[in-house]
Amino acid sequence: MRRIPYRFEKSEASWSAVRSQGAGGQNVNKVATAVRLVFDIRASSLPERIKQRLLALRDRRISSEGVIAIKSEVHRTQEQNLEDALERLSALVEEASLVPEPRIPTRPTKASRVRRRRAKAARSAIKQSRRRVTDF
Repeated sequence: MRRIPYRFEKSEASWSAVRSQGAGGQNVNKVATAVRLVFDIRASSLPERIKQRLLALRDRRISSEGVIAIKSEVHRTQEQNLEDALERLSALVEEASLVPEPRIPTRPTKASRVRRRRAKAARSAIKQSRRRVTDF
């Protein structure tokens, strides 16, 4: 795997605090300050190849307009939730920047060459038998 070089600017992602309660309003003491991180792929300074790969990724966090929305609502401080969301966003960009190496074509193995030769001989034998039937 090789990586497409890029510079990920965390300042391009905007975030907002969302108040979140757990368990349908119960446990009032466990109210967490959730963070919703929004990153516009098309408006970012990422290379065009990474933008295309991000848009092609099958991820429910990426909308059809090219906006990534990540919500982090673990019961922690707002700063920790923001760091968690930024880490998940950078992991998503990292995944899009990895490109598999092209496969190097190899020579056919001896077994596959023998198998191919036998199949070819069988096909030609069938053709010969068909010709003999119509030769009278």
